[in-house]
Order: sequence, then C-alpha cells, then structure tokens
Amino acid sequence: MIKIRLKRFGRKKLASYRIVVIKSSARRNGRPIQEVGFYNPMTKEIRLDNTSISKWLNCGAQPTSTVKDMLLKAKII
Repeated sequence: MIKIRLKRFGRKKLASYRIVVIKSSARRNGRPIQEVGFYNPMTKEIRLDNTSISKWLNCGAQPTSTVKDMLLKAKII
C-alpha cells in the first residue's frame, strides 16, 4: 500500500517535515517514491504540490490523518 505521510528532518527540537509518497512498510525516514510538500510547525508554513498529490490520490494512495487534515485545509480533498 502507498501512503502520503510526513518525513521528519531538521535539528533537535526544531523539526520540519517533508510530505512524501512512500510504501507503508518503509521506515519513517526511508527513501520516498516522491516528495510532494513541506511543513514547518514552528512557522506554520505549508507548501504542497497540488498536481502530484491529486495524481497519487487518484492512483489509490492513502494519506495519514495529519496529512489528510492539511489537504482538507488546502482544499485538495
């Protein structure tokens, strides 16, 4: 199964996240199929690649609950 989920990066206590398309059995920081966005919880910055996300959702990728909330706010879902 393919998931759209967050991949953590950045320093200790200053985490940022990449929104990635990845196999559900892969590690949290494993190699993604594609990076489709960015989220910084400190500044509340969210950048999304709408066309890629829509393509993956049409192919059957399942977003995690956190990513689903972001996509609902951005009106992609």
